[in-house]
Formats: sequence, structure tokens, C-alpha cells
Amino acid sequence: MDDWNVTGLDAGETERAQEAALRPKHLTEFVGQTVVCNQLSLVLDASAARGGTPDHVLLAGPPGLGKTTLAMIIAGEAGGSLRLTSGPAIQHPGDLAAVLSSLQEGDVLFIDEIHRLARTAEEMLYLAMEDFRVDVMVGKGPGATSIPLPLPAFTVVGATTRAGLLPAPLRDRFGFTAHLDYYAVPELAQIVENNAVKLDARISADAALEIASRSRGTPRIANRLLRRVQDWAQVRGTGVLDLAAARAALEVFEVDESGLDRLDRAVLNAVCTRFGGGPVGLTTLAVSVGEEPETVETVAEPYLVREGFLVRTPRGRVATQAAWRHLGLEMPEMPDTLFS
Repeated sequence: MDDWNVTGLDAGETERAQEAALRPKHLTEFVGQTVVCNQLSLVLDASAARGGTPDHVLLAGPPGLGKTTLAMIIAGEAGGSLRLTSGPAIQHPGDLAAVLSSLQEGDVLFIDEIHRLARTAEEMLYLAMEDFRVDVMVGKGPGATSIPLPLPAFTVVGATTRAGLLPAPLRDRFGFTAHLDYYAVPELAQIVENNAVKLDARISADAALEIASRSRGTPRIANRLLRRVQDWAQVRGTGVLDLAAARAALEVFEVDESGLDRLDRAVLNAVCTRFGGGPVGLTTLAVSVGEEPETVETVAEPYLVREGFLVRTPRGRVATQAAWRHLGLEMPEMPDTLFS
């Protein structure tokens, strides 16, 4: 493989290259998700002892918690190559057949957002996962013939942020299912310190803790904030990532002490000041902050609801006392029926 220079990449490619470099390569390096890692280690060790491929694995949980990283680790531990695709990219059985027919013995096929697979492709995947074969139709009409195409033994690793949307027949074909939870602040602080070393940056323990406490329990966000703090320290600071640098950088990038960013605060401010605390519908709320409803619902709302700033009710979104307090506003008297 030819050597390549990061300086020849554009900003987006450089960011992705840095993110890839921060991923742990082995289960022993993976911080957090202790139960899942212990279970997965057992599955991989058992398959290695039998001399076979690991069972198919389903990883469920919110974005940014390490599903892709675990798929890479599974491929590395199993000694196979990793093939990456996604549910939205496979809309026809032919798309899936092309991917499956290129697999080698022991390979790992990672399907991100697997709940978005087309139904016709799902039916082909059932057979491939269970019997390691696909049936290829040759010809059309009454003369069409089904030709079975054997496949080498491989492992499917499926990732989903919405496990409830997976059809039962597909979910049942996974030998191991893991649900990834949000990380505790000390775990994120450890990840930040480890990755600072990989970025060749000097970071203090209190700065790592500050970054971790504003990362929404998500390693992907922690890594992104770490890089932004490093940028600030190099350009405007002394080069050392200390507590002062972390706070100054996070203020520049509008991430407050609770991990709320510009969009989060805009949503809370709209609910409280424009709509009297709610209830307010999603579409109306999205228009008031200048975003698409899907962006508000998938990017801002989950964290605001999880942290108790917002409540979703049948009549719309309602701000809690914590939201008013966070904005420094006095909460008006609101009937209890609003929250039911």
C-alpha cells in the first residue's frame, strides 16, 4: 500500500482519517460497554476455538456509541476482511447479491442502518445468513430458473439505531444481539485522554473531564470536541489542552456546560419564549428555529428529552422546569395536565 499524506486531503477527508485513527483496534482497548465487550469476547473466543466463523451479530443503540468500531474489531479478531455497506444502499436483491458474491471465507459484512434494507433484499439475506447461499433467477416468465449460488462462510454484523423496526425473521437470524448504552463521564474522560495521546496532544485530567461532561454520553462527540479544543490550543493557546483551553474552546463552538449546542438552545428558547412553554407541535417548532422537522426530531430532541429539558406529549412538546432554569427564566404556572 502506497504511503499517503494527510496534508493532501481536504478538510472532510482529514477529519475522517483522524476519526479512523482514534478507533480502538482490539476489544481490550475498547473503553466502556463492559457487558457487551465481555459477551462479544466470549462469542469470538468460542468461534476461534471451534475453528469457524463467529455468529451473526446485531448491534443496536443510538448513533456514535461505537457500532462501526465494534464491527471493525470483530473483523480483526476473526481474521477476516471487513466489507461495509448500508441498508439504504441496498434497494434491490441484485445489489445484495453483488455484495455477497464478492465475500471471501471468514469475511465480515457490516450493514449499517440494517432496518432500512428493502424487503426484497431482506428475503435474500435470510437465506444467505442461514444457509450461506443465494438463489439467482435466470430468465423471465415461465422459463425462469432458480440457480443456487453457494457462499463461503461469513459473518453479518448489523447496526441499527431503531431495533424495533427490524422484522422478527431478520432479528431472529442473529446469534448475538447487543444494545449499546450511553457512556458515563469517567469512561468518556478516559477515551478523551487515550485519544489525546493518539493525536500527539498534551491534555490535563480536568480538561478531559470537562470535555467528557459536555459530550452527551457519546464518544463520537467527545472525539469531535477534543479535536476542536486541540485546534483552539494550537491557534490561540499555548498548545497544551488544559482546563482554561477546554472551556474557552467550547465557548467558541457554543457547547455549554450541559452539552447543549446552538440548535438545542434555540429549540428550548422557542418553546419557552415564543410558545409559553408549550405544548407546541414539531412542525411549528421546526419552522420557528429555521430547521427541518426531521432535524429537530432526530438531532436535538433525543438529548433534550433524555436530560429532562423537554417532554413529548400527545399535544406537542412541553418545556420542563429544568429548561426554564437553564435559560435563566422564571417558569410560569402550568397545569399538570400539560405533561400527560
